[in-house]
Amino acid sequence: MASFKIEGGRKLKGEITPQGAKNEALQVLCAVLLSKESITISNIPDILDVNNLILLLSDMGVEVEKISTGTYRFQAGKVDLSYMETEKFYRQSASLRGSVMIVGPMVARFGKALIPKPGGDKIGRRRLDTHFIGIQKLGATFEYNPEKKTYSIDAEELKGCYMLLDEASVTGTANILMAAVLAKGTTTIYNAACEPYLQQLCKMLNAMGARISGVGSNLLTIEGVESLHGCEHSILPDMIEIGSFIGMAAMTGSELTIKNVAYNELGIIPESFKRLGIELEQRGDDIYVPAQKNYAIESFIDGSIMTISDAPWPGLTPDLLSVFLVVAAKARGSVLVHQKMFESRLFFVDKLIDMGAQIILCDPHRATVIGLGENLHLRASVMSSPDIRAGIALLIAAMAAEGTSIIHNIDQIDRGYEQIDVRLNALGACIERID
Repeated sequence: MASFKIEGGRKLKGEITPQGAKNEALQVLCAVLLSKESITISNIPDILDVNNLILLLSDMGVEVEKISTGTYRFQAGKVDLSYMETEKFYRQSASLRGSVMIVGPMVARFGKALIPKPGGDKIGRRRLDTHFIGIQKLGATFEYNPEKKTYSIDAEELKGCYMLLDEASVTGTANILMAAVLAKGTTTIYNAACEPYLQQLCKMLNAMGARISGVGSNLLTIEGVESLHGCEHSILPDMIEIGSFIGMAAMTGSELTIKNVAYNELGIIPESFKRLGIELEQRGDDIYVPAQKNYAIESFIDGSIMTISDAPWPGLTPDLLSVFLVVAAKARGSVLVHQKMFESRLFFVDKLIDMGAQIILCDPHRATVIGLGENLHLRASVMSSPDIRAGIALLIAAMAAEGTSIIHNIDQIDRGYEQIDVRLNALGACIERID
C-alpha cells in the first residue's frame, strides 16, 4: 500500500486547475446505462473511484472508448445482465459505493438489478433506505439476502407517483430520478437534493430526451418517456477540490490561483472560507488566494463563537468540513465545527492534536477548534488516512508542519484527488509517493 512522504514548510505559488467533479462523474456514468445509443462525457477525473466504475460498466458489457484525456464515449447497447450474478461483479461493486446508482438505470431499462451492500468511506452509517423506498414506490420489489449481503430488485413495470423523500439524499435522488425518467406517467419528487451535480445529471438526462422540470429546486417533476437517446456532456469542476486548494493556500501562507472553477456553482463555499478570515477574490472564473501570514475567525453579530456546519444544498457541503477544521487550527480565534451527517468523520482530529493543533472533540459530530494563529507550530507526524476528505486534511496539515511527515493508506486520497502529489509538486510542494 502506498504512502506519502511530505516535507513540510514549503510555500506554493502558481496556477492549478481543478479536476472534474467526482460526485457528478459517479452519477452521470451510471446514467449511460439508460440508453443504447452513444454518449460522450468529458472532464472525467482520473481517480480510483471513477476508474473503478468505468471498469465495472465495461465488464457489464458497456462499450467504453477513451477519446482523449478525460473524455470517453460509452454505448450500453449490449449489457450483460448475467454478469450481475458473478463473484467478480460482487467484489467490484461492493468496494465502490457509487455502484449503488446503477440500480435506478438497470431497473428502469431492464426491469432488474442486483447490488451488494456498497463500500466507500468508513465515516459512519450511510443508509440506503431513501434509494430503495423511492424506487419501490415506482413499483419495484426489493429482497435482501443477509448471507450474501446482496439486494435484488425487480420490476415488471415502473409507474410514476408522488413521493416525499425522508432525507434530501444526493445519491438517493439521483437513483430515483434515473428510474423515473423511463417510468410510465408523471413522478413528483419532493425534498429532492438540488446540488449542482444533481442539476448536471438532470441537464444530461434532458439532453437525452427526458422531461424533467424543477431543476435546481427541491421539487422535481418527471414525465416518463419510452426511451432515451445519446448526448454529449461535460462535467463541472470539483468544488471539493477547489475548497481543498483554498484551504491549502491559507494553511501554507501561499499565493495561489485556482483556474476555471465555475464560480457561480460554488454556492457559499467562498464566503465560508472568508468567515475564517481567508482572503480570496474572484477574477473572471478564477479564484485568487493571496499569501497571508495569518487570518482571524469572524464572530457572529452578537459576539458568539462562530459555527461552521454542513447542510443540504445550498448549505455547506459536508465533504469540506474536514478541510475547514484543519484550516481553522491556524486561524486566530475559535470556531465550532458541526458535522451533522456522519458520526465518524471527525475522528481523525486525534492526529491533528498529536501534531499540535488545539482541538476539543466534543462528541462524534462536533469539534471546537481553538485557533492559535501565528503561534501554531505543527509537528511532523506519521499517520494514516481514514477516508478521502480526512486524507486531504491531513495532507494540508503535513504541508504546513515543520519537518517530514508520512501519510499511509493514501489509496483513500487517490480515490478522490487526481495525481495530487504531481500537481502540488509543480507548485512547489515536496511530496514523494512511496510504495
